Amino acid sequence: MKFSPPLEQGTLLRRYKRFLADIKTADGHELTIHCPNTGAMTGCAEPSDTVWYSTSDNPKRKYAHTWEFTQTQSGATICVNTGRANQLVGEALHKGAISSLASYQTIRAEQKYGEGSRIDFLLSDASDGAPDAYIEVKSVTLNEAGQGYFPDAVSARGQKHLTELATVRSQGYRAILIYAVLHSEIQNVAPAVHIDGRYAALFEDAKQQGVEVIELFFTLSPHEISNPRTNLKKNT
Repeated sequence: MKFSPPLEQGTLLRRYKRFLADIKTADGHELTIHCPNTGAMTGCAEPSDTVWYSTSDNPKRKYAHTWEFTQTQSGATICVNTGRANQLVGEALHKGAISSLASYQTIRAEQKYGEGSRIDFLLSDASDGAPDAYIEVKSVTLNEAGQGYFPDAVSARGQKHLTELATVRSQGYRAILIYAVLHSEIQNVAPAVHIDGRYAALFEDAKQQGVEVIELFFTLSPHEISNPRTNLKKNT
């Protein structure tokens, strides 16, 4: 995924009201930008961190600029725009970049399933005869010394998705959880039992029932997000 024009740089002053942040631009002006992340953003939003932001040409937007990346004072680069995860996974699926899913001919986004939910992607018409695949995508940015964790706050929604994936698997379909790793220092991902013990327990149950887990790592730059690399977690 390319940024056109490339992202611009500023310095974070403060994040507030969940959806807003004030930054100082490269030319010294203060600017209010949209923060597309409702999570805790632990380690991703410290004052004086570098902010990389995009600019929309939509005249109807109240805030034309969107916070895309944080570059921490220790040098890590993090994509904080949670909407990018689904875009990136969608691109990877359409390009056949995830080998274990490359046989599917039809890829549909936001399909209804479960109890009032929408699956991020539903894959069908596999050339090798594989059953339809239901895919949930989660953005991972919480880092502790190279270990990534999800979620970064208690997530009832995440818990529900794990239960629904396990149900789909019991019906004979493939059920897949993709962790889109959008932090340059994260090397692998684990459920955050120290944050959401219920999610962690449901994660282990889902794996035991055959839900597949894929970690998808990306390279981040102000020009593009690229080079998806997969790590398939084996069920044990």
